[in-house]
Amino acid sequence: MTRHVLAPQTQPASDDRPADLRAEAFQGVRDARSRELAEDYVELIAELIHDQGEARPVDIAARLGVKVPTVTKTLDRLAREGLITRAKYRSVFLTDAGRALAKECRRRHEIVLRFLISLGLDPETAERDAEGIEHHVSERTLALFAAFANKS
Repeated sequence: MTRHVLAPQTQPASDDRPADLRAEAFQGVRDARSRELAEDYVELIAELIHDQGEARPVDIAARLGVKVPTVTKTLDRLAREGLITRAKYRSVFLTDAGRALAKECRRRHEIVLRFLISLGLDPETAERDAEGIEHHVSERTLALFAAFANKS
């Protein structure tokens, strides 16, 4: 007769931090997601303006795979933050601050993309991965990525 030995049950890790520290950590994550979304939007708006001459909410929604009301809500926030201007049922335009942010996002994206390709990753996967990584690396890390990619 075969005896089966069961693995010991593990308990989920508990978070013993005080509630205010946990709340602060969660707020940091939400803020990072909010910044990432803003960066993705201004980068896409700049790309649409460059490629099509305009950026319309319907085009933004189609590219991001979301509904127009979702885009409208985010565009309202970007307008409050001074990154875009727009009129109802009209194209979206980047402000100077929005153009600067889009340019910075594009620079970061290109560095991460070149780095991943220099590691041997195929361009399609590198593009997809760069889209996520670009928002979460420091300038120091980007400099190292660029130096590595330039040597390859």
